Amino acid sequence: MSALTCNPDQAAHQLPTPGNDTLFQAFEWNVPADNKHWQRLIGAIPKLKAIGIDNIWLPPSCKAASPEGNGYDIYDLYDLGEFDQKGSKATKWGTKEELLELCKVAKENDMGLYWDAVLNHKAGADKTERCRIVEVDNDDRTKEASEAYEIEGWLGFDFPGRGDKYSTQKYHWSHFSGTDFNHETGKKAIYKILGDNKGWSKSVDSEGGNADYMMFADLDYSHPEVQADVKNWGVWITKELGLKGFRLDAVQHFSERFTNEWVDNLREQCGDDMFIVGEFWTGDTETMSKWLEDMGHKFSLYDAPLLYNFNRISTTEKGDLRKVFDGSLVQKQPVNAVTVVMNHDTQPGQTVATPVEGYFKPLAYALILLRREGYPCPFYGDLYGMKGENPEPPSCGGKLADIILARKSYAYGDQEDYWDQCNCIGFVRRGTWDRPNGMAVVMSNADAGEIRMAVGDMHKGEKWTDLLGWEQGEVVIDDEGFGLFKTPGVSMAIWVNCEAEGRERFPTNFDSNIYGEEKD
Repeated sequence: MSALTCNPDQAAHQLPTPGNDTLFQAFEWNVPADNKHWQRLIGAIPKLKAIGIDNIWLPPSCKAASPEGNGYDIYDLYDLGEFDQKGSKATKWGTKEELLELCKVAKENDMGLYWDAVLNHKAGADKTERCRIVEVDNDDRTKEASEAYEIEGWLGFDFPGRGDKYSTQKYHWSHFSGTDFNHETGKKAIYKILGDNKGWSKSVDSEGGNADYMMFADLDYSHPEVQADVKNWGVWITKELGLKGFRLDAVQHFSERFTNEWVDNLREQCGDDMFIVGEFWTGDTETMSKWLEDMGHKFSLYDAPLLYNFNRISTTEKGDLRKVFDGSLVQKQPVNAVTVVMNHDTQPGQTVATPVEGYFKPLAYALILLRREGYPCPFYGDLYGMKGENPEPPSCGGKLADIILARKSYAYGDQEDYWDQCNCIGFVRRGTWDRPNGMAVVMSNADAGEIRMAVGDMHKGEKWTDLLGWEQGEVVIDDEGFGLFKTPGVSMAIWVNCEAEGRERFPTNFDSNIYGEEKD
């Protein structure tokens, strides 16, 4: 019996193959500030579930410093659009009542929710407070740039609209380690706050000498009241909304010690299966691996090095596709890698914009969605389009939903790469005993190409076609389980048995018009 043939006797004693999970980032930076995002997502959840999305990453929807704020300018962790603060009751995304309805619909559709937690700082203080500081060098925060003196900083947070509901903790200058504006003089600088047991955290990245200070009023996680309040918030919001996980913003900028304690407390009170992914944006895989090791590998991180590879290859004429995973986190630590093609920070117009050329996006999505390694996270802006000053239509020629569904339907089993050519590569997934269909993927960033690949002699005689419809014709699998699979130039094809279970769902004809706009 061929090694590529499924043995029925063995299969009878195997556990069912778990379905492939896919995470979806359910926002982009320029979503309209119309307080209707929760309403849009409520209607979108069943459609997202139907194409194979299992979990969605929600924006940081605690009350921001302004009604238009995306939430990274965070004011109050405990205000989810419930209190009249900072110019509105709702957040940019909607009201808490709508958010709770979203949570209800997600649960009904077996959709997990991950919250974007901004724990590094606070913004939009209610009042100024005087404190002693020393200025530090903007490029090296370990170097002092002035004598000690007093400033008037925006460091008083009383949360008058919320009062003591959910938390009685108020924040004052002693709860912060740094700030960036002296109201008394109007001077902007990085001010390290002085006091007993104060200073930059020692368990942060070394960026800028010490990465503790990033922006606004920087929280001091050596203060026991700060620790207690933020730990309490994590458990409170998890239970309030029924969350399944968190995305932690800017993890290299605040205490690793506290982050470990926060996660331990969360999992102890809310379940060991709480998923945590951190944003640590660096191209250095070794730095990321060291951080994961220090954190006990109970985290995942976004694979920034892989995205940089997508950027480099897609912007290089006939870039070498065989090097796409070189130096990536998913290559080094696949269990800990959340793979992306774009996100709200790297989209056009952002300060860390990392363009992936449009022609390359289907290839990139196939590489993160259809392979065995990593936890893929497609981007709202690629599925629904992006707004703002750099608008873009949905990517992948409107076929991203089909690639996501292909993952859920057919991307199972052994994987073999056919990477002999620098501009035309392929791989196969051979299926499992209970998900036997498998697939063959071939892609090119130059001329049309073809690769002879083995999908297994259990498929001999079958006729396979391209799920996306970009490559015409059919491939008949020979007696040895091989087929000659083609791709158009500067494109890709996903080949699957014409009679495979679920083929009738392709094309998905996914409705990307989430805003209900009239089409030309």
